[in-house]
Amino acid sequence: MSFELFDGLDPPTEEVLADGAVLLRGHTLASAPQLLAEMRAVTEQAPWRHLVTPGGFTMSVAMSNCGRQGWVSDRHGYRYSACDPLSGLPWPAMPALFAQLAREAAARAGYADFDPDACLINRYAVGAKLSLHQDKDERALGQPIVSVSLGLPAVFLFGTDRRTDRPRKHRLQHGDVVVWGGPSRLAFHGIEPLPLGDHLLTGRFRYNLTFRKV
Repeated sequence: MSFELFDGLDPPTEEVLADGAVLLRGHTLASAPQLLAEMRAVTEQAPWRHLVTPGGFTMSVAMSNCGRQGWVSDRHGYRYSACDPLSGLPWPAMPALFAQLAREAAARAGYADFDPDACLINRYAVGAKLSLHQDKDERALGQPIVSVSLGLPAVFLFGTDRRTDRPRKHRLQHGDVVVWGGPSRLAFHGIEPLPLGDHLLTGRFRYNLTFRKV
């Protein structure tokens, strides 16, 4: 199945964030309504939940997953699971549009043959944030991360593989996609607390689709 992602819009601009990391401005603007519709269908099957960290803290970001693997966290640690721990059922299948978008964005950023098997879906309400962290629970660290922003804008923090290095701040808008891998694959990154706002398509929320190869 083929999807038109740009629908006559100007191609996205590209900004290099670091060696191996690229920001694709406006890459999903045309497909955003369909992406959101597919996301809502996924979260009807695997509802939003606030995960608990191994240290016992409840995350401010609500999460769900789709694909062959889903990322989960509890007092036992961070890991991937083929089943939703709330239902015991396999996670919803990754929508075809999701997978195509991730492959196209990765290829545009210089990572050919990306084939994600997991999509972590995050929902940010006002004040929600994501502390600096590395995506390192995957075995396939040679594959990139593809991160899609939908809804309210947010400040993205992107650093190096050393936590002590101060990260740079990048304002992410609706439709932006960040791809990082190679030398930047284990870069620390996060999201500052989401400010109050109201988006035409998502109301007072920001959504993030993060594609990985586990």
